[in-house]
Amino acid sequence: MKHDDLSLLIAGLRHPSAYPHEVDTIEHIETHISHVLLAGEYAYKFKKPLDLGFLDFSTLERRRHCCGEELRLNRRLAPDLYLDVVTVNGTLAEPRIGGAGPILEYGVWMRRFEQAALLDRQPVTAELMTRLAEHIADFHADIPVAHPDSGFGAPARVLEPILENLTQIRVRVDSLEDLARLQALEAWIRTRFAALTPVIEQRRFEGFVRECHGDMHRGNIALVDGQIQIFDAIEFNPNLRWIDTASEIAFLVMDLEQEGERGAAHRFLNRYLEHSGDYGALAMLDFYKVYRALVRAKVLAIRWEQDDLPPSEAQSLHHDFARYLDLALSYTQTRRRHLLIACGLPGSGKSRLSYRLREALPLIHLRSDVERKRLFGLGELARTASSIDRGIYFPRATDWTYERLHRLADGILASGYDVLVDATFLARQRREHFAALARRHRAGFAILALEAPLAVLRERVVRRLMSGADVSEADLSVLERQYASRQPLSEREYRCALVIDTSRDMAFPEILDRLRELLDAEPTS
Repeated sequence: MKHDDLSLLIAGLRHPSAYPHEVDTIEHIETHISHVLLAGEYAYKFKKPLDLGFLDFSTLERRRHCCGEELRLNRRLAPDLYLDVVTVNGTLAEPRIGGAGPILEYGVWMRRFEQAALLDRQPVTAELMTRLAEHIADFHADIPVAHPDSGFGAPARVLEPILENLTQIRVRVDSLEDLARLQALEAWIRTRFAALTPVIEQRRFEGFVRECHGDMHRGNIALVDGQIQIFDAIEFNPNLRWIDTASEIAFLVMDLEQEGERGAAHRFLNRYLEHSGDYGALAMLDFYKVYRALVRAKVLAIRWEQDDLPPSEAQSLHHDFARYLDLALSYTQTRRRHLLIACGLPGSGKSRLSYRLREALPLIHLRSDVERKRLFGLGELARTASSIDRGIYFPRATDWTYERLHRLADGILASGYDVLVDATFLARQRREHFAALARRHRAGFAILALEAPLAVLRERVVRRLMSGADVSEADLSVLERQYASRQPLSEREYRCALVIDTSRDMAFPEILDRLRELLDAEPTS
């Protein structure tokens, strides 16, 4: 089908008689690769007869196959939305969905939802970001893993679409400034790719390359009747969906950051990592965020050169294109890293404050209670009924937990990210071990020491245990023992510490300002 024929077909499908159900009004939405017709309670998606290299819808048979794949893939994350593959029959002037006569076209039949339900058209609340992170982490845990012999996720296949994006963009821009930025990005991509090649291979053989969604940004996520629906997975190119799960989450994190929703991005990323345990994804995250920003820039570049684009929209697309290039370049900048440890007895409020800090500051949050249970293959809210020195709380298990926290913090800093380690840190030696780690990475270091009167701590611990909604299992006997054995901060530690009595009010902005000062301070011997 030629472009002109498709235009005639779409015009015919904007008449209510084309549908096998009652239709009052029909709305038309066009993207760079498809037409979507909103007809009554349903939506029908038709693929443009394009061959863009990374995508080939040039024949009717290819479009039929891709419609079937679209149905299969999207029923994983949006089963209520994707109904069937339909045919368009009749003539170009008088087409009929599922009618008699020769097949003119194939399309995907979907249940319609209000466009206001899209994530890019509504507030991204903290609760929604948490739910979304857990939903995606669970999805990634369940989907098929690429066999190493398949070639999916191999270094060459990772680099190929990134360089292809640059090629696709270059042929569509003529600004010397844009071309210079693209050249700088390509140089960084090639250098960073060479350094990351062993990591790419390791993650592939460890099973992180899976049959993902492939195009997971805010515009492809909706909240329908309170349920998260993630739709429009990539069906046209297996190499773009059989990817590292780190690439998948990088798209959404980049998309949120581009929109200025950095707090939501921090919450999503932290909860995904906490729920999945895949902190190794951070080694690849900036590389994939650059790739994903270029994907969005490429889509805009393709769209602005299409004939049916109004001049006003073309100007807006050019503006957004420049923003994505700037964002991609921002991910290539070297940052000084920071390590913050939050210490305190059970009930001191360190985890509660840490959750607030990890959204206000770009911190990856490690919580000892979560990682201890992960070591034993337990879920966060699992109850072990362990007493002091028993179950998962025997002394060696505590050593293992701190060793894991140290190892994870080391990897996070090496990946270029800041880290917040949330643990009791009763022993001065454990605190010093992390201070030494910060020095080794030349990272800023600070201690957030939280305290409260013992009576207040007791009350909080009892209340927390009764709620059953927190990962911590510390009871009053644990509190009493730790209170008696804690080692106070040394004079040296006090110089890089913010000590807060959480039984008294302290304005959160004041806490942020003070922590920034401590973390950005030059190290002292």
